[in-house]
Amino acid sequence: MTIDKLKNLGFSIGVELPLDNDWSRDGQKKRIKEGKPFGVPDMSQHKERIILADELGFSTAWVRDVPLYDPNFGDAAQVFEAFTYLGYLAGITKNILLGTAAVVLPLRQPWLVKKSANTMAELSNNRLILGVASGDRPSEYPLFNVDYAARGQLFREAIEVLKDESDSKLQPGQKIYPQVPQYPIYAAGLAQQSPQFIGKNLDGWLAYPGIPDDHVKRVALWRSVAGDKPYVSFIHLDFVDNPDAPIERHHFGVRTGVNGLIKELNSMKAAGVDHIGLHFRRNELNIEQSMADIAKNVLPVFHK
Repeated sequence: MTIDKLKNLGFSIGVELPLDNDWSRDGQKKRIKEGKPFGVPDMSQHKERIILADELGFSTAWVRDVPLYDPNFGDAAQVFEAFTYLGYLAGITKNILLGTAAVVLPLRQPWLVKKSANTMAELSNNRLILGVASGDRPSEYPLFNVDYAARGQLFREAIEVLKDESDSKLQPGQKIYPQVPQYPIYAAGLAQQSPQFIGKNLDGWLAYPGIPDDHVKRVALWRSVAGDKPYVSFIHLDFVDNPDAPIERHHFGVRTGVNGLIKELNSMKAAGVDHIGLHFRRNELNIEQSMADIAKNVLPVFHK
């Protein structure tokens, strides 16, 4: 039986790491002054901010799997390796669920992914949501001696391992420890598979950011192949201190205040979205102030 704590929450709101606003105007000035390339965040306050997110009641923290910084993509995510960082986060947080968005399976040995994920599930008291992907950065694959064109097949083979469907390959008495209840495994995008494969074999869907109308169409597809399994997406938020600021749309998100954010989240919920992760890298305001304001005025509207 799969333990999926996110599914049991109803509509919920989390955060996508890093909790840094390095894409803001001030963040860009700071980056240039420090001589860092675009997309490498300041992680000096990562511990304090994730503890704050946990204490404020955000439901989930999502980390990404970016093994190689590529200036053509310009995004190092949260800098730290995903599983190593999740283990650290498990030790300093209490309640917030910990998800990957998403582990690039073709670049990793699947039995070691299973070992890492099992370990993370145990250390976090079953707070893990294992998001997985086939990967979309062709420049990474030669370094790992992996055929980019084979990533779909490698993804399917890894899913079989993670879902215990390849245990017949183990010799008598061999096991992967720790032994844990099955954690939920969500797919990011379609991972070179059909919607039917994803809906049948995965436990949730990590959908690309979009406006509510985009999600209406995607949710309809998801429900047709996966029933009530969770549908998750993200908003790149520039949160302003005027509660009545109108919604201004930008790539993958919005600039708005408390009331506009509530309106946008209500629209996401009405579209059938089950969870939204807030991404703060565009945020012009102080991160701590923004999270506290959202926790006070927005989370209580949705977290019952």
